[in-house]
Amino acid sequence: MATQLDLQEQEQLDALKAFWKRYGNLVTWVLIAALAAYAGWNGWNYWQRGQALKASAMYDELDRAALAGDADKSGRIFADLKERYPGTAYAEQGGLAAAKVQFEKGQVEAAQATLTWVAEKAVEDEYRTIARLRLAALLASAKQFEPALAQLDGAKAAGFEALVADRRGDVLAAAGRSDEARTAYEAAYKAMDDKIDYKRLIEAKLTALGASPAPAAAASGAAS
Repeated sequence: MATQLDLQEQEQLDALKAFWKRYGNLVTWVLIAALAAYAGWNGWNYWQRGQALKASAMYDELDRAALAGDADKSGRIFADLKERYPGTAYAEQGGLAAAKVQFEKGQVEAAQATLTWVAEKAVEDEYRTIARLRLAALLASAKQFEPALAQLDGAKAAGFEALVADRRGDVLAAAGRSDEARTAYEAAYKAMDDKIDYKRLIEAKLTALGASPAPAAAASGAAS
């Protein structure tokens, strides 16, 4: 004779069968989709880690070539690095390292092309700004003052305001635009932290233009 518990269990089993008959296919497809998404996510992470490891190995090789002063090899490795792993920080860092040794070895056009790639393609805004700062200096040395200023207009990473203003002053001073250079140096001086030694160099540039900030600073201190 069936007990009350047996009847309850049978009712629950019948309800489960009815539910599965009605929704079983949907539940199955939801589970399949969830498992596929999880597997895809794991696969993507694994692929990303693999890409990073390969890019890291190439960057190490580029760094050794740059330290050895081998501009040709540095350039070749960077070309391969940016083609295979353009979205990695290693490509950005590699570009800056390659451009430095290229410039030092007199490969100015190659350095300019390398810096241009970093300025335009780097993922991190900080690397783009560093590249633009260096590219502006390179262009100014070739008396391409307007293109140099245009590069600085695009250098917008937070925390680089003083360096960008200082480099703008350098370009303007080289172009013979002393008044504008002084304004740029003044902006750099105000934006630069007092604890940073480089501020003394900006002060020297202002002094050379007849606009030393030191008297104003001393007067302010006396007034206080």
